[in-house]
Amino acid sequence: MFEFAFGVDDLATTWITYSPLQEAVFSLRARRRPAAYPHYRRWTASWEAAYRELDSALLDALVTPRVWVPDFLTPRPAGRRPSFESELAVLAATDPAVVAKDFTAAHQGDGAPLPPSLATRLDDPAALLAHCVEQLRGYWERCLLPHWWPRARAILEADLAHRGRMFAEHGAEGLFADLSPQLSWKSGVLRLDDPDPRVRALGGRYTPVAGRGLILLPTLCGRGAHTVIDPDEPPVISYPARGTALLGEQQPFPEVPDALAELIGPPRARLLLLLAHPATTTALAHRLGVTPGAVSRHLSALTAAGLLTRTRAGRSVLYARSPLGAALASGDR
Repeated sequence: MFEFAFGVDDLATTWITYSPLQEAVFSLRARRRPAAYPHYRRWTASWEAAYRELDSALLDALVTPRVWVPDFLTPRPAGRRPSFESELAVLAATDPAVVAKDFTAAHQGDGAPLPPSLATRLDDPAALLAHCVEQLRGYWERCLLPHWWPRARAILEADLAHRGRMFAEHGAEGLFADLSPQLSWKSGVLRLDDPDPRVRALGGRYTPVAGRGLILLPTLCGRGAHTVIDPDEPPVISYPARGTALLGEQQPFPEVPDALAELIGPPRARLLLLLAHPATTTALAHRLGVTPGAVSRHLSALTAAGLLTRTRAGRSVLYARSPLGAALASGDR
């Protein structure tokens, strides 16, 4: 049992966000235990070739056989909606001594020996950390960012909107009760009951929030609510996001109305309809089975016509419908 004690002002400093780095690291759980994460199967299959071009042995070792993750790999977000690159910079600045300690604690706590890809590198934790950062960046850019992250981010954004409504309509008790059956709120104390016997063996822990703020993080690869094991870390709780099963759905191509196709042409009409959620050029090209260059020309034309907007997200550019584009796609007059 973990207990988080709230002072008078602590509820005002509790906030909800999501962490791209946490989602990248947690997605590796789907490789460790694919049966537990069926909604990831088509995604892991789609990026298998790119994954094998990386140091897959090291990436596999970042998650223990029972899907524990060293705390340092998922640093507490410093702000709302952090970018992957900003979180990776925080990870890169980790004290090497913490790297060695957390890897050892995670694998020993799981009752598993350190895999060779870690054991042979622990004598130089600074070099191991740099290699982890390099491989996680490659995994993000080659496997997750082009196709998976736009869908994942849309689900996480929808979860944040739902939690905001729950807090507005039902207060803190309604918000925390809706996050997970493992969480309960009473008299200014939030209780997290983790059923994992390895966690229970650690005993209970009473953590005053004490002005540090509690961060709630939805995740697409969670098996219930959980928190960091290290009692010295600031309070943070991850919980399963709503709608995670949507990751496993194969979205059908929208039917293009004849009038819209005649107005702007079939390829551009299809792109406009596909952009119900923001996406990158590469993700759209992958879905359509064409080259990114072909998609880019149409996206530029739609943007110039005021039907799309462009937003930079790290090294990528996300396209989304403008209000005019949304009205045209929906057929509003």
